[in-house]
Amino acid sequence: MSTADFDDLVPDKMLNAVEAALGIPMTGLASPLPSYINRVYEVQSVDGERFIPKFYRPGRWTREALQEEHDFVLECANDEIPVIAPLILADGQTINEDDGIFFTVFPKRYGRQLEINSDEDWLRVGRLMGRVHAVGSQNEAHSRTDIHPANSTAEYIAYLLENNFVTPKQQSAFADVTSRILDLIVDLFSDIEFIRIHGDCHCGNLLDRPGEGIMIIDFDDMMIGPPIQDLWLLLPDHANNCRRELNLLLTGYNQFRDFEDHTIRLIEPLRAMRIIYYLAWCSRQINDFKFRNTYPEWGSDAFWQREINDLSHQLQIIRDHLS
Repeated sequence: MSTADFDDLVPDKMLNAVEAALGIPMTGLASPLPSYINRVYEVQSVDGERFIPKFYRPGRWTREALQEEHDFVLECANDEIPVIAPLILADGQTINEDDGIFFTVFPKRYGRQLEINSDEDWLRVGRLMGRVHAVGSQNEAHSRTDIHPANSTAEYIAYLLENNFVTPKQQSAFADVTSRILDLIVDLFSDIEFIRIHGDCHCGNLLDRPGEGIMIIDFDDMMIGPPIQDLWLLLPDHANNCRRELNLLLTGYNQFRDFEDHTIRLIEPLRAMRIIYYLAWCSRQINDFKFRNTYPEWGSDAFWQREINDLSHQLQIIRDHLS
């Protein structure tokens, strides 16, 4: 299945697949929801129930990797953690396939994006993440990304350079700064606990549901990594500038799971790793029409110069924090 076929996933085809998977008749409602990577819709059964089917972009995840995501979310739901778990479909599975495209269906849930405005909000988020990680540590995943810098980050750098995404003028500088980052951070990840984590835990993936608390959504980027990865993305600034917020997060977190305090030093290395990850992610989208129109300058010499400057700045921050 190619991404061209994915782009041809018209509403009628999608609705037929969802109807067959759920085993219930649907109306003609097919409202697309914002999602660049996947195709996500809101649909409705003839009985008036709303569902959210998600069709996964071909080639991004194997069926095994998707199942590991679903298993994690279902385990969280079984532990009464507020998540949106995939529905069990008519065949008893959570994943179905239509013409080579994997898809699943979620129930419709409402909520507004969480705004962290008080000490209690930080504590609440910390408690939620402690509960999620308590579940994440109970089982393993073998098909998801391992974010150890010697593994995934090194692979992303090699991919960008070997496939000539970096312009010739900037290749040497990019190779140099990323090499210096790896040399500095790889040993920091030795003897660090790696568990199943959300992977993309920012406020956009936290919903505030009045009367029910905070719900964590969108485990699409679930990965294997240190628990601090799911905390630093919530912080409003670099680690040294928001110790109060971090301390509140950890106070809540420690109510449900012990946190390894020495892993706080990984925050700025993880920030550099995320920059590199995003560059590699973008490079895989450059033939996509929507991507080219949204980011017309991506990959230009000026673009890479800015990215190298950002990585150089982050390298210095890491040095300062480790000194």
